[in-house]
Amino acid sequence: MFDLTLTFDNGPEPEVTGSVLDTLARHEIRATFFVLGHKLAQPEARKLAERAHAEGHWIGNHTWSHITPLGQLANPEDAEMEIARTQRELGDLAHPHRYFRPFGKGAHLDKRLLNAVALNYLVRERFTCVLWNAVPRDWEDADGWVARGLEECAAQSWSLVVLHDLPTGAMRHLDRFIGEVTARGGRFRQDFPADCMPIVDGRTVLPIDRYLTRGPVSHS
Repeated sequence: MFDLTLTFDNGPEPEVTGSVLDTLARHEIRATFFVLGHKLAQPEARKLAERAHAEGHWIGNHTWSHITPLGQLANPEDAEMEIARTQRELGDLAHPHRYFRPFGKGAHLDKRLLNAVALNYLVRERFTCVLWNAVPRDWEDADGWVARGLEECAAQSWSLVVLHDLPTGAMRHLDRFIGEVTARGGRFRQDFPADCMPIVDGRTVLPIDRYLTRGPVSHS
């Protein structure tokens, strides 16, 4: 037996997000969508986020542009804009806990995630920072991610999985992945493991230095 929380990053995408929602609905699974602000500003994409919200999925903030990790910004002050502009775009779609997921540029959990400006803003505005502990890398392996995801999930008691509702072809295997998880005794849930949330409602509850760039920015 193992637990599993599904999250989807980098949407909404009109070509993909609707079919992901259809699959989740068939299996009666609720997930969290960490959306990009610049995509959410597009009417067709926003309708998909509104549908997800109406169907009981949670909507989180995944920065506005998703171009440079906040800890590697040439101008550290831009970090606040990346978060704040997206949160304004979310409006009433935002979860009460103001979920935010930083950009890891390949899912790295290291100092590139945040800078001091971002951290101060997240604390001041009472955000909850949601990281991850299972990354099947569906964005680079559209067909092979299912086996890798199953292996990761079976190896720990509770996996917070990062998938992407992007037009890579990977999500055509979502139904199979869910079926395999169920067949192996996995239990889907919507909440997050405590050890994946270093900031909760603006309170730093876990050591944060490993995710935080201080001082001069390095692009190495």
